[in-house]
Amino acid sequence: MTSFKLAYVPGATPAKWVRTWAERVPEVPLILVPVAAADATGLLRAGDADAALLRSPIDRDGLHAIPLYTETSVVVVPKDHLLAAADEVSTVDLADEVVLHALDDTLEWPSFPGRAAVSRPETTADAIELVAAGVGVLVVPQSLARLHHRRDLTYRTVADAPQSSVALSWPEEETTDLMEQFIGIVRGRTVNSTRGRPPAAVERKRVERKPVERKAAAKPARRGGGPGKRRRRG
Repeated sequence: MTSFKLAYVPGATPAKWVRTWAERVPEVPLILVPVAAADATGLLRAGDADAALLRSPIDRDGLHAIPLYTETSVVVVPKDHLLAAADEVSTVDLADEVVLHALDDTLEWPSFPGRAAVSRPETTADAIELVAAGVGVLVVPQSLARLHHRRDLTYRTVADAPQSSVALSWPEEETTDLMEQFIGIVRGRTVNSTRGRPPAAVERKRVERKPVERKAAAKPARRGGGPGKRRRRG
């Protein structure tokens, strides 16, 4: 049975597009494949997914990529931390903090803020645990802060931190009809958009719009004399 496999990195939220897909292409199941940020492009190149929602920076060798949105970056801190009293902070405010730098971090820092921890946590989830233990603070895209939400932690926007972009990516040689369908959904095309429908539906629509040739109805012959008809003389 034909299916469409969509990989997605932590924090990416494909739910609304999955719902639209189910409405428009109910005959083709959309299968979600969770993947670590570092493994997303490799999954596509191996053919284990048709497309992926992944974070920048993207190794685009052999891949297409459509930028979708950019996320605000936030600092995750314990609820009783001094930074929690502010609505927004800057990297300068982090200067005296131990700022954890997870190995799966996707933010592109020109220079990392704060004081370095003794070692780098393996994952963002591990770093969150260390924040909860009071070891340090963590700067991440807002969706990851929400994903790893804990009652004892909160987060605040870091105004001048690098931001993370999320993109839709797929192999250059694999722009199939189903891929075009998903691109149309992600870009917000309506169901009546030519590029948002399978070829059969497009062709059918064109046939429906083709003008119908109608034969001109024959005019009935007049009876009797008309205004321009000569009368016979008696």
